[in-house]
Amino acid sequence: MEPAHWPSEHSDALRDYFLKGLSYAEIGRQINARFGTAYTRNAVVGRAKRLGLIVQLRMTSPSIVPVLPSGACLILPHRPALLNLPPKSAMKPAAQVKLRCVGVQPRLVPLVELAAEDCRYPYGGDKDGEEITFCGHPSEPGSSYCTPHARLTRRAGAGSARVSGPVVLRLVSAA
Repeated sequence: MEPAHWPSEHSDALRDYFLKGLSYAEIGRQINARFGTAYTRNAVVGRAKRLGLIVQLRMTSPSIVPVLPSGACLILPHRPALLNLPPKSAMKPAAQVKLRCVGVQPRLVPLVELAAEDCRYPYGGDKDGEEITFCGHPSEPGSSYCTPHARLTRRAGAGSARVSGPVVLRLVSAA
């Protein structure tokens, strides 16, 4: 694989062959034979684009395509690509979304001060460097959350698939 930087002699040869109307594959073969390199057709196309020899234009209709009587190719200066912007109606701000919330004033307890029976519903941490704190009110038995936060975190109409009481795991040896 050739390095990304082309020597100026190679770039000059590419320009000469391009102006002679050779295909990119043929330009690559000519440069490789002349300088002992191994440029691929795609490498030649990429270098031609970086040199500004190829300009991709978006044509709106075939009638505006420039035709030169001599059959020579048209070399245009590099122009930025056209952007596809959405219509102005799509740029209007969206309506405010009503969030579900509960009527609980959280205690905002840091993780290191959280007791085993405290609600673990998180608050904060949305902005860089913002500390995450927790609700801290007494949690429901068998839950990590207080009653209002437990309702908030469960899907409406979903039955409780929770097993009451602690789950006991035991180790078994692999056979």
